[in-house]
Amino acid sequence: MSQNKGKMKLGAFVWGPGHHVASWRHPDVPPDAATNIGHYRRLARIAEDALFDAIFIADNAASETGPSAARSSGSVRFEPVTLMSNLAASTEHLGLISTVTTTYNEPYHVARKFASLDLLSGGRSGWNLVTSDNALEAGNFGREEHVEHSARYDRAGEFVDVVKGLWESWESDAFVRDPKSGVFFDEGKLHVLNHRGKHFSVRGPLNAPRSPQGRPVVVQAGSSEAGRELAARTAEVIFTAQPDLPSAQAFYADLKSRLARFGREADSLKIMPGVFVVVGESEAEARHKYDFLQSLVDPQVGLGLLSRMIGNFDLSGYDLDGPLPDLPETQTGQRSRQRLFTDLARKEGLTIRQLYLRIAGGRGHFSIVGTPIQVADQLQSWFEHGGADGFNVMAPYLPGALEDFTRLVVPELQRRGLYRTRYESRTLRGNLGL
Repeated sequence: MSQNKGKMKLGAFVWGPGHHVASWRHPDVPPDAATNIGHYRRLARIAEDALFDAIFIADNAASETGPSAARSSGSVRFEPVTLMSNLAASTEHLGLISTVTTTYNEPYHVARKFASLDLLSGGRSGWNLVTSDNALEAGNFGREEHVEHSARYDRAGEFVDVVKGLWESWESDAFVRDPKSGVFFDEGKLHVLNHRGKHFSVRGPLNAPRSPQGRPVVVQAGSSEAGRELAARTAEVIFTAQPDLPSAQAFYADLKSRLARFGREADSLKIMPGVFVVVGESEAEARHKYDFLQSLVDPQVGLGLLSRMIGNFDLSGYDLDGPLPDLPETQTGQRSRQRLFTDLARKEGLTIRQLYLRIAGGRGHFSIVGTPIQVADQLQSWFEHGGADGFNVMAPYLPGALEDFTRLVVPELQRRGLYRTRYESRTLRGNLGL
């Protein structure tokens, strides 16, 4: 029985060369994809031509070093808000969602940057709120150790309240700008925050007016208990990693059920799991594309990826063809992802090598390798049976795999009446139906 009567939402979750850990080695990927602005502009045009709600950029503020890092493409990247400011000028409808951490930033800076991007883009910006899971970031901000998990979320809760408060500094019609009377703004429509809390003291007001969408859209990517609670209280879009429909349904039901405690309606939060898609005209073609990428995975890079994503634990001393060792609960990494990978390894009896190969593409997200009809069937099932309001599409290599999805899967979704045939609004909030 269908539980979702609206249209499916789609985001293009892009990382320069693509999401597969070996994507930069693919012959069709620009070698400098991570810092090639022409490449990113092309990706934005592909997504907008396909009527995607948004382009989504992840981020962290540190680079790994050592042998595995030297064989990976993750050491350099654009600062995301700066990148999105450029993409705003080459798009008209596409939402621009940037990741910025609450752990190593200050609320006023974040509020101002996203408010500015919202104005530059005509109301298309979104802030993906994260608490840093990369322990290496601590050393770039004067800390000997990374902030512990619960402390990161305690800070994040106050952080987002301050940012939202700053975004409410000005009413939409506050600026009179009347040269004859000499009145630039209506003083009665200015609201000074004067926040004093456990972590922050911020006077305000923000020195940026409201945009056409009122305020940037708040996105959140945490799936731990603390992350879910913060999302239910503050987020408008959730980006989550769920490996299968039952897990997605449980997550979806849990998040939606929490909203009422905060006086929110179910539709005020859109849940958009990541989906790693390799699509071909035939199953054999899709499988060949996937197998080729898997053949490019360097063992050092695969192990480095797993070590970081399973909680920042060094696995280099263990037998790659042996079982995953028992690990303590991470204090510096993503607890939800650690549980996901540990459960996967235990359930399927995977060795360390098999586990890093399993996550080399989707990194724990739902993964589909198949034809356009097979991909559409899976997305429709999740959408109609309480697993998702839409998806963040994770192309394995770029731009080719995103072009494959928009050329092959999008028309099939439209044919089924599941996906828009035109943009409904010029703002991100409007297109998401928020």
